[in-house]
Amino acid sequence: MGTFFSTPRLSLGRKMLQINWGLILIVTATAAIGLAMLYSAANGSWNPWAGRQLIRFGVGLAVLIVIALVDIRFWWRYAFLIYGALLCLLVAVEVFGSVGMGAQRWINLGVIRLQPSELMKVGLVLALARYFHGLSTEDVGRIPYLIVPLILVALPTALVLKQPDLGTALFLIMIAGAIFFVAGVKLWKFVVVLGAAGAAVPIVWSTLRSYQQKRILTFLDPESDPLGAGYHILQSKIALGSGGMFGKGFMQGSQSHLNFLPEKQTDFIFTVLAEELGMAGGLALLGLYVLMMIYGFAIGLRARTHFGRLVALGITSMVFFYVFINIAMVMGLIPVVGVPLPLISYGGTAMLTLMIGIGFLINVYVHRDVTISRTGGGA
Repeated sequence: MGTFFSTPRLSLGRKMLQINWGLILIVTATAAIGLAMLYSAANGSWNPWAGRQLIRFGVGLAVLIVIALVDIRFWWRYAFLIYGALLCLLVAVEVFGSVGMGAQRWINLGVIRLQPSELMKVGLVLALARYFHGLSTEDVGRIPYLIVPLILVALPTALVLKQPDLGTALFLIMIAGAIFFVAGVKLWKFVVVLGAAGAAVPIVWSTLRSYQQKRILTFLDPESDPLGAGYHILQSKIALGSGGMFGKGFMQGSQSHLNFLPEKQTDFIFTVLAEELGMAGGLALLGLYVLMMIYGFAIGLRARTHFGRLVALGITSMVFFYVFINIAMVMGLIPVVGVPLPLISYGGTAMLTLMIGIGFLINVYVHRDVTISRTGGGA
């Protein structure tokens, strides 16, 4: 076992050559589709969404490259500190956060409104990867060793639920579940947890806000309130169906341009794309996401460190959940929740979170041959 920096460092020039530019190209192509859809949603104008989104992507790309070039052992060392800082931001939201759409989720920094719950998705991946990296296969199978990671999940989840933001809270739990599985936690323990969660449904239901209960009931029967809670999903289905195979044409979507479709620049941006570019356009976008996830799984499997493997597969799972939840939501397969479509939906913190996540994914690729012992030393 060596010291923390016993493995030779890569030079900056070599790291630049090691960056996975293919993955960055896929990310850029996906973001370009998002910019086109935001331009269309604003009736052929860069304002108010597309221009700002382009600037955010540029900033996010710079952050991505910086994260990718920093030694992976640095991120290993400070993973818990990053998690703790984000947890403090979640607490700060409770104290002086700004309110929007009936929830207290943002911290107003003047230039941008930061949503710490989004950034916590990446912070949780880092913290859980750091913790499980230090355990042996036998330790992962012992219940006492799972208490700490469960607490790491429970703390931000409870704070996010208090905002209230049920969708993000469930998102954090799903990301954690994916990392627990990859780390080697046995399936029967997931069954026990799911059984306990099912038994707690009546209790959870009684704690939900009225609008959250209404969303779930509307999901089960959208026709029950077509002009109220069911309006979003009904209009979304109309737009999806009217797009057909090849769509109505760029900037020709009636549902979005006649303002029948609410939240067209954020949660329902995929509906705008499907109406204008049809099933072909939707499948092309899904193809880019699939390529992104294939890259992520390949990077995770190639990494020599358990920390890197868990980070890569955790971030890849995060991308999958983003895509699955958003598209399933606009198709009416699950209740409406505020989960953006990666690189497509308008939003500063969501864009930054995804770019930071991809930065860590590429960081694992750049440092794929670096090793870290369970205590942090290079080998």
